[in-house]
Amino acid sequence: MTSLPRERILATASILFHQQGYNSTGINQVINEAKVAKATFYQHFKSKDDLCVEFLNKRHLYWFDELSNYTSKEKKLKAKIISAFDFIIQMNEKENFRGCSFLNILSEISKDQDNILKVIQAHKNELRIFFRQLLEDELLATHIYLLFESSIIESQLFKSNDIVIRSKSIINNLI
Repeated sequence: MTSLPRERILATASILFHQQGYNSTGINQVINEAKVAKATFYQHFKSKDDLCVEFLNKRHLYWFDELSNYTSKEKKLKAKIISAFDFIIQMNEKENFRGCSFLNILSEISKDQDNILKVIQAHKNELRIFFRQLLEDELLATHIYLLFESSIIESQLFKSNDIVIRSKSIINNLI
């Protein structure tokens, strides 16, 4: 574990938010498991929401770096799109079908938590742009984006990559 308190707090929160959810994770648990004082926590984060925003921003960078690295190995368009779905399979296996951190937290926040909502919306908008830039066809890109998102949700729900594999077959017919 890293020695810098801010990084320990973020690393701990990342694990806890991802594994047990945002609402089920209390600040005291983060403080205890990160081995920092309460005052140290509040030096770095004004609130649990601020910690969540930072977690989501870091998760966004990590996730998009991983997606880009995964899809960049393919040169042909169809193979690149299909590799994005293979990326879902890899993440499901790596993270035990935990699903999308952004959508998981979206389901837990209230209508007053706009700062968190904006980070979630920005992440999803960037994913839409990712497919739109690859496909250069707005309608097809939207279709693939929706298939991608539903594949993540369904695979989390059923703890299976079966729907992701079926989505790859649909893409073979679409492109």
